[in-house]
Amino acid sequence: MKALSLRDAVGESVLTHDVALPADRIAADFAARYAGVPATSLSRAEPTVRYTATGHRIPVLLGMYGDEDRVRSWLPGLPERSTVDAVAELTSSRIAPEHVTSVPCQQKVSALERLPVLRATPRDAGPFLTMGLVHAGEALSVHRMLVLDDSRIAIWMVPGRQLLALYQRSERLPVSINIGVPPAALVASALSSAVLPAEATKLEMAGALAGAPIRVADGVTQPVRVLADSEIVLEGYLDGTLADEPPPVSLPEFLGYDGESRAGLPVITVTAVTTRRAPAYQAVIGPGREQSVILGLAGALSVALSGTDEDWRLIDDLHFTPAGGGMLTLAVAIRKTSSTSDERLAHIARRIFEQHRFVKLVVFTDPDVNLRNPEDVWWAVTTRSNLGTDCTTFDGFRALPMDPSQAADWRGGRGGTTRTFIDATTPFELFTTTCRSFR
Repeated sequence: MKALSLRDAVGESVLTHDVALPADRIAADFAARYAGVPATSLSRAEPTVRYTATGHRIPVLLGMYGDEDRVRSWLPGLPERSTVDAVAELTSSRIAPEHVTSVPCQQKVSALERLPVLRATPRDAGPFLTMGLVHAGEALSVHRMLVLDDSRIAIWMVPGRQLLALYQRSERLPVSINIGVPPAALVASALSSAVLPAEATKLEMAGALAGAPIRVADGVTQPVRVLADSEIVLEGYLDGTLADEPPPVSLPEFLGYDGESRAGLPVITVTAVTTRRAPAYQAVIGPGREQSVILGLAGALSVALSGTDEDWRLIDDLHFTPAGGGMLTLAVAIRKTSSTSDERLAHIARRIFEQHRFVKLVVFTDPDVNLRNPEDVWWAVTTRSNLGTDCTTFDGFRALPMDPSQAADWRGGRGGTTRTFIDATTPFELFTTTCRSFR
């Protein structure tokens, strides 16, 4: 048994855009026709769409992760609810990757210029790889990567990431960039390394999510592992070479705004490009549902993994909404056990903010609220909280530059270092007199 691959997951449930488009127009077409919040103002799941890029034989896949229910159906090991016991069971069932010698992703030799790498908007710094899963050592993560020419790629590594630490310790770091990977590997790559058990790797966690081992193989030009069931694999190395992204704009970020270009980015020198037979090139448009779903599913597991004490055992479920890009806004269902539970919410919120720096707003609800339904969460905020007394703000946190409201020039920079939680729960002593009529 092997983990579900991208082509197994896509199956027949794919729309085909019947007119070839230039690679720099595909993302805009998908945004206009299919994308939801935060790329557009429409609340909708995204379909999987296959595009043909003018002048390229390899089709482009967009929208594959744009429906949370669809993604959940691919991950038999994913807990229905993110609780202490559920994630403990997940980590205890992790499966080591399987090394194979029959390697689908190495069936054909290709070249970087043959890939239909997208430019999302006319303001982009250039064509970006947006769904390349970078594997080096035990690091497994997705980064924005600007294609500079037919053998060089500039990569932006967020400070604190495992890959950056490896790069800073190495004179020459071999890497593989895996495109079109098994869904479990992609979701596992977004887990926070800081909260994983010391002996656990992301590939093992991917095996737990998939209910089967992720297959890996040796690279053909570098001493590095590749994900054998990928659609496309680039091999290369980082050796301290640097390059700049052309200013002023890089590409759309996951929150729905343009990102800023960066100078002095590490450069990956590409030494090989291999593919499956008849591969597909997978990408995201930036601020669509796809990133929100991937980051949100992994984020909920990461928060649940952050504690095992009595406070964390009050957590009945967790959900990151796409409105916050799957990272900024977190709904937390609390199952209170006594009147003292009312007093623990501030402590839980502060711990979440301290351990997960992207979280900006936490909304606590009761278990009868559907965290995946924004209307239900807002119903709880409206009827179970008074913001003058039930909204608490902490100060002293690091601002997140990707969020415009945390920038120094946003209303004088006020609030950029704050984090807030809303108590939209019923006081414990009122449970029996305040409940939904049909519950």
